[in-house]
Amino acid sequence: MKMVDEEIKAIVAETLAEQHRLQQESIDAIVSKEVASALVTFGIEDDDRKELRADFQHLRRWRKSVDQAQRYTLKAVITVIATGLMGAVFLGVQVMLGK
Repeated sequence: MKMVDEEIKAIVAETLAEQHRLQQESIDAIVSKEVASALVTFGIEDDDRKELRADFQHLRRWRKSVDQAQRYTLKAVITVIATGLMGAVFLGVQVMLGK
């Protein structure tokens, strides 16, 4: 009796695992089809995917270079302001000592 119960459990577990795998494959196929359909509605065909990827990579490089330029610009502005303040303080001290 115990052997039969274990065999039944094994068969049920195997059947459920196979059913889960088949459902997952169906879900994956449906999602892939819908994503492709959505891209087509935006005018992006299957052949355009490589170009689209290259465009996104170019945009990412452009964004990173703009971010870097903004950081350098901010540092330059801070440096100019600090230098100007230090120069003003130096001139003020010279004027005070010269009197």
